[in-house]
Amino acid sequence: YEIFVKVRLPRIILAAIVGAALASAGVVYQALLRNPLADPYILGISSGAGLGVIIAVISGLSWTLWGRSPIAVFAFAGALATVWIVWFIGSFTGKSNVTGLLLAGVVVNAFFSALIMFLTSVAKSEQVHSTIFWMMGNMVEESFLVLWLGGGCVAAGIVALFFISPKLNALSFGDDQAKSMGVDTARTRTIAFAVTAFITAIAVSLSGLIGFVGLIIPHGVRLVFGPDHRQLLLISAVIGAAFLVAADTLARTIVAPAQLPVGVVTAIAGGPFFLVLLAKYSRKISRLK
Repeated sequence: YEIFVKVRLPRIILAAIVGAALASAGVVYQALLRNPLADPYILGISSGAGLGVIIAVISGLSWTLWGRSPIAVFAFAGALATVWIVWFIGSFTGKSNVTGLLLAGVVVNAFFSALIMFLTSVAKSEQVHSTIFWMMGNMVEESFLVLWLGGGCVAAGIVALFFISPKLNALSFGDDQAKSMGVDTARTRTIAFAVTAFITAIAVSLSGLIGFVGLIIPHGVRLVFGPDHRQLLLISAVIGAAFLVAADTLARTIVAPAQLPVGVVTAIAGGPFFLVLLAKYSRKISRLK
């Protein structure tokens, strides 16, 4: 009972929350940026969160906020701050200019990555280990209060994105077509970016950097169920949650009693899986033509 309730169950719930958040964020970013390679970290969220983490580790802070360590709090703040810096820089080229946002994300990501490398080079060895371990992505046992807060915020964000999913369908065709359908593109894009950045920052603060979930899950669901965001968003959230729970279970058991970082498992399993899925359904579509 103690192992199941206090160790296994919280970890499963945490993996489901993070997987749903990252998959949903990937769906939205791919629609907004009209880029099939877009993922939740494309606007520099990973580097911003990483910079926040290494600052927290080097400073030696030991306080907690709602049961969260300084690492989680600084990661959340760094991720959110990075998105808004990118948004502010990109707005100079026009809020509807996707290229401006992407370039701003690349520049900010490179700058923050350089700061991370500098701080890593001057940090102590045990501090560097803590930072690298977090960046690999890991599931740790959380209190039910943290899970309720994080899960509630992610669920609310996904529901909010679902209500604007018809407008995301229009945006995926481009601004001109969306405006001709009566969609306020600037307002829709602002809301979508804000909500997506928020749930991604929550996921990052809970588990570190976990790649591939926000990239392969939306692609796989889109290939099977089609591009309608009204179903794509919710199905991706469910499959993303299940995928990360399975990946975390594998990470916990494959080299037991040691544990692999779940981010390593998602990268190893996700890449070949996506390639096989893409090849399979590409052949199916070509036969139908």
